[in-house]
Amino acid sequence: MRTLTKAAATAAAFAVTGVAFYGVGAASADNAAPKSDREIPNITKVEDKINAYYGGTADASGNFQASPKSNYAKQVADIEARAKRQIKHAAEHPGRDGRKPAIVLDVDDTTLLTYDYEKKNGFAYNAAAFNAYVQSAQSIAVFGMPDLVNYAAKNGVTVFFLTGRDASQRNASAANLTKAGYNVPVDAAHFFLKDKANPPAYLSCGKPTWTCSTVDYKAGTRKHIESLGYNIVANLGDQYTDLSGGYADNTYKIPNPMYFLP
Repeated sequence: MRTLTKAAATAAAFAVTGVAFYGVGAASADNAAPKSDREIPNITKVEDKINAYYGGTADASGNFQASPKSNYAKQVADIEARAKRQIKHAAEHPGRDGRKPAIVLDVDDTTLLTYDYEKKNGFAYNAAAFNAYVQSAQSIAVFGMPDLVNYAAKNGVTVFFLTGRDASQRNASAANLTKAGYNVPVDAAHFFLKDKANPPAYLSCGKPTWTCSTVDYKAGTRKHIESLGYNIVANLGDQYTDLSGGYADNTYKIPNPMYFLP
């Protein structure tokens, strides 16, 4: 699904501390070797800032939950409010080309929050540990996102989920989305996962061997969705690679200082 280290969490945390780290539409960083230790953020302090941003505390079960009153929750709410206004307008003013309005959403840290996993694993990625976490289907929803998604569906906007999770994680992921309050279809027609072993024909980069970048995969899938007669009026993701490549009228970047995916 992703490759990251504590360094990725450190770099991404510049967004929390107010330092301009991400560029418009893409992420970039100065990879020059530091001349002094003073140029390197202290990882412990960066993690402290991430935890303060999410307002995370352990519940009675020992799971770390972000706070709905945190600055993270407030920032997400502002983004969702803008997206809801745009989705409402699209639902009330359908295009004249006959295409049906749709929205596309990423899963991890766009619709499902992985803060508990990241906190317990030191904001570092381990494939086996993350797969176990996914299979447990225990992620809570990103604050407010079920309301936005369910609102769109109730107003005639079709909802699609598009994730970098592996196809082997489909059942657990779909169950988690439903459990988290997304009252929309999560079948194969509405939920796209990465399948390197049996890539769909519409992804030319998938055969004879998988060479798709994240942008190739996600933009190519959105192109496919639009070929089915939909107009993607909003694309929501927590990574710039979720949003690049076109095939969406509007994009909405959900904050995520925990990791960065190229």
